[in-house]
Amino acid sequence: MSDALEKAARDAVEAADNSQMVQQIAAILAAQQLLNAQQPQQPAPAPQREFNATKWLVIGGVVVSVGMVGVLFAVAVAIGGVCATACLLVLRGLWADFQKGR
Repeated sequence: MSDALEKAARDAVEAADNSQMVQQIAAILAAQQLLNAQQPQQPAPAPQREFNATKWLVIGGVVVSVGMVGVLFAVAVAIGGVCATACLLVLRGLWADFQKGR
């Protein structure tokens, strides 16, 4: 009977060790869950929009068109300035001739 008592005592000690190990594992898992709950979540990356070639072609076309209109307007002003200057020089010459009596 003493063998049975010794075996029972060993089983009791082993069971106590196992229950203590299970309690430690449960405590470690609870600590990990608390740590994970406290860590901030990474924000989701912003979705990247695809390159829209049509949009850039339209913008380029508008810029070129406006530039050409500006250039044509500048040429028209320059031609008008030259014509006005020539007209004024001719009129000044005529006025000078008229003043001299020719």
